Amino acid sequence: MGNKAMLRVNVFDSSEGLPLSGAKVEVFSEGNRIASEISDVSGNTPTIELDTVDSVYSDDVENESVRPYSLFDLKITSDGFSDRILNGLQMFGGESSFSDIIMQRGSEQSVSDISPHTLWKSFPPKDAEETVKPLPPGLGFVVLPDPVIPEFVIVHDGAPSDASAPNYKVKFEDYIKNVACCEIYPTWETAALEANIIAIISFTLNRVYTEWYVSRGYDFTITSSTAFDQAFSYGRNIFEEIGNVVDYLFTTFLTRPNIRQPLLAQYCNGSTVSCPGWLSQWGSKRLADEGYNAVTILRTYYGSDVFLLEGNKVDGIPYSFPGSTLQTGSIGQDVRIIQEQLNAISVNYPAIPRLAVDGIFGSETRRAVTTFQGIFGYEQSGLVDFAVWYGISRIYVAVARLAS
Repeated sequence: MGNKAMLRVNVFDSSEGLPLSGAKVEVFSEGNRIASEISDVSGNTPTIELDTVDSVYSDDVENESVRPYSLFDLKITSDGFSDRILNGLQMFGGESSFSDIIMQRGSEQSVSDISPHTLWKSFPPKDAEETVKPLPPGLGFVVLPDPVIPEFVIVHDGAPSDASAPNYKVKFEDYIKNVACCEIYPTWETAALEANIIAIISFTLNRVYTEWYVSRGYDFTITSSTAFDQAFSYGRNIFEEIGNVVDYLFTTFLTRPNIRQPLLAQYCNGSTVSCPGWLSQWGSKRLADEGYNAVTILRTYYGSDVFLLEGNKVDGIPYSFPGSTLQTGSIGQDVRIIQEQLNAISVNYPAIPRLAVDGIFGSETRRAVTTFQGIFGYEQSGLVDFAVWYGISRIYVAVARLAS
C-alpha cells in the first residue's frame, strides 16, 4: 500500500428524494470491514480515509497490465430500507471520490457490481460511424433549434438489441461523470481530463440531438455498450477531480463549421486499440504531459477545423448563469434568485441557513452558499460561479418538484 484515498458517501431516500440521516455505511476490503460511519442530517458521511495502491500505475500505458486502483465494497443499512450493497468501488491513491446511494424502502437486498475500468480491462472496441449524422426524419422545412443540454438521458445498460437489459434515467451531468470515471483516470493532467470529457459530452449530445435511438423505435437515449456508445456502470463512485471538470464543462461540445449538430466525437484507448482520426485516450494523456491544452489536444485528433460551442439552454433549469461570479458585495436580481433557491433547498437540507431575500450578497448569503458547497462536495469558496450556480439550480428544481 502506498497512498491514501478519500471517500464520501451520500445517502438518499428514493421514495422522497430526500437526504437520509442515520444510515449505517460500512466499507469492506477483501471481505474485512475496515470502516463504519453514520450519515448526518444532510445524508453525508464523514470523509473516510482508505489505503490504496500507488497511483503511479495510472501514469504510463506501459503499466496498463497493473491495476492502478484499489477495490472496496460498501454496505448501507437503515431501518425500513432494503440493504444496499455496492461491490468494486475504485479508489485511486491521492484522489477523493464520492458515492451517491439511493435507498429503497422494503426488505429485499439490492446488489450492484461496478465494472472494471476500461483502461485496465479489455472492452469491445467502438464500431466506426460517420461523425455527422442524418437528422431525425419528418422535419420538413422546420429548422432545428440549437442543441439543448438535456436534463436527463435514458441509458440502456447493454447492447441496443438486448431487450432484457434495464434502462436507467440519469441526470445528464451525472451520466457524463459516470462515463468519464469509467474511461479515464482522475490522476491525469487537467487538460487531458478536459479534452476527454468534451469528447464524451459531444458524443452524448449528438445521440440526443439526432434522436439516434429514439428515431429507430428504441425507448432510450444511449447505451452502455462500448461497441456502440460509451462505458457506463450503474452505481459507480465518482472521482471528485473528474466531477469538478464536468461541473464546469457540461454545456460545452465540439462541432465543425456549417453543421448545427454536436460532433460524434469517437475515441479509443490508443494502446490495445488504434483509431486514426479519433481521440486516443492515452495519447491525450501524453500530449497533456507535454503542455498541450484541451483545445489543441482535440484539434490534434479531430482536425484543425473543430471548435467549441456552448449549449445555450439547460433543459429543466429556470435561469441561465448570469455570466459573472456572484460574491460578497454583489447585488441585484441574480442574487435574489440564489437566495430564493437556497431557502427552498434548506427545507430539505436544514443545515443551510434561511435567508432574507433582499438581493444583497452579504455575510449570511455567503454562509448559506458555503454550507451548500460543503454538503454537495464543492470547494467551500463562498462564491457562486458557473458550477455552483447550476448546482444550486439543479437541487432547487429537484426539491421544487417534491413540493408540487
